[in-house]
Amino acid sequence: MISNSTEIKIFTGNAHKQLAEDICKNLGIKLGDGSVDHFSDGEVAVSLYETVRGADVFLVQPTSNPVNEHLMELLIMIDACKRASAGRITAVIPYFGYARQDRKAKPRDPISAKLVANLIAKAGADRVLTMDLHASQIQGFFDIPVDNLMGGPLFTDYISRKFGDGGLDDVMAVSPDVGSVARTRVFAHRIGVGLAIVDKRRQRANESEVMNIIGDVEGKHVILFDDMIDTAGSLVGAAKALVEIGGAKDIYACASHGILSGKAIERLEKSPIKEVVLLDSIPYPEDKPACDKIKYISVAPLFAEAIDRVHEEVSISTLFR
Repeated sequence: MISNSTEIKIFTGNAHKQLAEDICKNLGIKLGDGSVDHFSDGEVAVSLYETVRGADVFLVQPTSNPVNEHLMELLIMIDACKRASAGRITAVIPYFGYARQDRKAKPRDPISAKLVANLIAKAGADRVLTMDLHASQIQGFFDIPVDNLMGGPLFTDYISRKFGDGGLDDVMAVSPDVGSVARTRVFAHRIGVGLAIVDKRRQRANESEVMNIIGDVEGKHVILFDDMIDTAGSLVGAAKALVEIGGAKDIYACASHGILSGKAIERLEKSPIKEVVLLDSIPYPEDKPACDKIKYISVAPLFAEAIDRVHEEVSISTLFR
């Protein structure tokens, strides 16, 4: 797949080695030889065991839990490549941590997403390749090019295959909150189904109260569509309301990023949600029990094609359609 005369190198930290290996497999190249370890006091120690001088370097590292640890790994990997005279450095961040802190919701709040964007650019990254940012305006926080890939088409293919034989007349896409309406509308348009919205009022962080359902979901196969599932409290609350208030037939959920923190797995297991479809932008938490409801779709082919197009200096706009 790779034909540019400039050599391409792909390295990874400890956040998601499997995804980096899968991307390399799709590209037909080997993962770069390097390690990310720690000194006895916990400081990150990065070692590159092959030259990157003049190379087109891609660093695959979602800044997922533990967010600060993985972010520091990424920053130090960027610095190591910069000081080793890499030709260009692209930070491949399938999940961008701190994205939810993108504005001042109240006085004296930090805008941490902007701070992280500054850190990545200052460390020496030349561009960023990410997926389904929590807020699209975060692209503007960077002073370097940002390509924000969309996971929606991957879900479109999955849902179309799942319900295609029986038709999509009784399928309804539902936004779990007002903030996700735009992305859910695009998803609903892609698969040709109606749109409903769960109107809720958030009481405090990671807790919400469902207030109303806008749209008719009675007797429908409902697909809750969001960009991430963290504690799953809001998602499960929406699912219960859709069944108990709206009379939905069954509930499915699709989300790009499965953070799955706290009691998320326990909540999903006890919820009326029949299936949860996630992209593998974040690995399944090692400390969590297995959940049969959760299915993963690989993002490796999409990132591999994006990396190839960036390397070849050709447009990646077709990947957004």
